[in-house]
Amino acid sequence: MADALATLAAMFNIGTNVKIQPIMINLRKCPAHCSSVEEEVDGKPWYHDSMHYLKFQQYPEQSSENDKKTIRRLAMNFFLDGDILYKRSRDQVLLRCVDSAEARRIVEEVHEGICGAHIYVDRIHTPANSLNVLRSPWPFSIWGMDVIGLITPKASNGHRFILVVIDYFTKWVEAASYANVTQKVVCKFIQKEIICRYGLPERIITDNASNLNGSMMKEVCAKFKIKHHNSVPYRPKMNGTVEAANKNIKRIIEKMTDVYKDWHEKLPFALHAYRTTVQTSTGATSFSLVYGMEAVLPIEVEIPSLRVLKEVQLEEAEWVNARYEQLNLIEEKRLTALCHGQLFQKRMMRAYGKKDPCEKWTPNWEEPFVVKKAFSRGALILAEMDGREFFNPVNADAVKKYFT
Repeated sequence: MADALATLAAMFNIGTNVKIQPIMINLRKCPAHCSSVEEEVDGKPWYHDSMHYLKFQQYPEQSSENDKKTIRRLAMNFFLDGDILYKRSRDQVLLRCVDSAEARRIVEEVHEGICGAHIYVDRIHTPANSLNVLRSPWPFSIWGMDVIGLITPKASNGHRFILVVIDYFTKWVEAASYANVTQKVVCKFIQKEIICRYGLPERIITDNASNLNGSMMKEVCAKFKIKHHNSVPYRPKMNGTVEAANKNIKRIIEKMTDVYKDWHEKLPFALHAYRTTVQTSTGATSFSLVYGMEAVLPIEVEIPSLRVLKEVQLEEAEWVNARYEQLNLIEEKRLTALCHGQLFQKRMMRAYGKKDPCEKWTPNWEEPFVVKKAFSRGALILAEMDGREFFNPVNADAVKKYFT
């Protein structure tokens, strides 16, 4: 089929006097976007019947008894607040119901708006070696630092590099663009963006680049009693947290940028999108782990969410008390994120170690054991050669005789 299509044009004989109209192809300068939202045939939103029943206790015309029973059952999962309808999820979270026009606005804002991150999780290729993870005991104690660049084309202000740091606990990212990342720039960034904003860290992890390991860097670390560690050469995964942040920041900027030379103007919004995205390793957003609350997104102001409407009705004293409660719960939230991160790291370690490097040349049977007790139906109690018995029995079909 492919060969036939390739030679199809050569099968036609076209005379010399025949004029062929050229095919005009229009090139779009702006990116094209497509969003598919289910259309409402009758012009009414999908939740119209449930909302009408909750508001007026009336059923649609020509409704059968089964239809009425279905509407009553569905209405139990909805909550009406004025003219705004909410649906209770399985975890009792109230979700605002929107029609097709509002849904289209939300989709466009989330994907094309200033906070559109387009972050997705790739499938992880797990090598056949063991994984050693680095754990941070508290927020802002361990920072990873790296440089993105050389970026081409350079920005309109001449910047070609992005200096990135990430906190190993909260996954909070700070970054700034520069024309050149010198030792002076790095030391100034550490003092201004890390020490003066988040306190003294215990250690900073970098690669072996000269601008991150100069004499000025040593002086700053010695002055503030900061431990400076270097990753192994040619092994970027040792500082994998900041490498993953670099990858995500580049992807977000790539999605946000229309004119390539204004990428430096999108950097602050890319950082905000990254901070307000749930991290797989913590199960929470970096913003919530730092401030104890979620950031208010632009779409929540345009189409007011439940928490925005709730805060508008609060008095100042009530709002302060609610904020105090959030701050009191921040330690519990961080502890939950720490436990989630430990479980995530264990899953990663199992994934890395699931492939045996010896593969088929590895012995299929473990070392010899002594049968201490034999029960009916094939249950055996085994013991090691020194006499220590196993607590759980094994079945006879999982063992074989060992001749000494």
